[in-house]
Amino acid sequence: MKPNTFQEVRTAGRVAVGHLLLEFTSRGVAKLLQSAQLDFVLIDMEHTALSSADVANLIAWLKATPVTPFVRVPSAQAHFISRVLDAGALGVMVPNVTGAAMARDVVQAAKYAPQGRRGVLLAGANTDFQVVDAAQFTRRANDSTTVICQIESREGLREVHAIAATPGVDVLLVGPADLAHDLGISGQYDHPEFLGALRIVADAARERDLTAGIFVTNLEQARAWRILGYDMIAYGADVLVYQAALSAAVSALRDLDEALSDSTRC
Repeated sequence: MKPNTFQEVRTAGRVAVGHLLLEFTSRGVAKLLQSAQLDFVLIDMEHTALSSADVANLIAWLKATPVTPFVRVPSAQAHFISRVLDAGALGVMVPNVTGAAMARDVVQAAKYAPQGRRGVLLAGANTDFQVVDAAQFTRRANDSTTVICQIESREGLREVHAIAATPGVDVLLVGPADLAHDLGISGQYDHPEFLGALRIVADAARERDLTAGIFVTNLEQARAWRILGYDMIAYGADVLVYQAALSAAVSALRDLDEALSDSTRC
């Protein structure tokens, strides 16, 4: 089984840095992510048209790198969770977890007995198609599988301490856009109520020795939210990073062309 770099980084007390994939699914993406020295990548099935085959391909290509593949599933239903783990994902992120019962369902679907009820597959991508010892493999898989619960609503915020106390939960990850929207302050990431909510989640994670994760789109956010206690940073999404870099370069080229034209007229 591929080592879980994310777990290794967090066990060492370092901040884990990752990225969100929404659209980029070519075979070169895995090595591109490795070249950026990422610890993890989140492959999104909630807000995208990515198929199970797309996700399985990405996970297979990522096996040639140390980057840890996590998948954000569409919902907490067990079949979504088990399919991506059987494809070789080393963790799942479930959107908008609203209470301890939902968190328990996620853990039950992600972990083999005795920690959960995940069905056992021993001849697929999750074992690299190798013959394995069942007891040894399921024990190691349970240890290596990261369970990430997203906190994205007033209800999740209200129940965050109960979610954090659920055995098997490893990460509380804030979805800033959804949480701010549900609080009635959409896009206002400097609003006192939003910052207060971030502190509540970070404190709940710290009390249970869990990781506090969050999406950021710029270094200013990363700096401010790191100070609050967030130690899993998912920086940007593929399309946003690409669009920003390309737009900046094209704008610079337009400015250059205008400057050269002006100098020629002079």
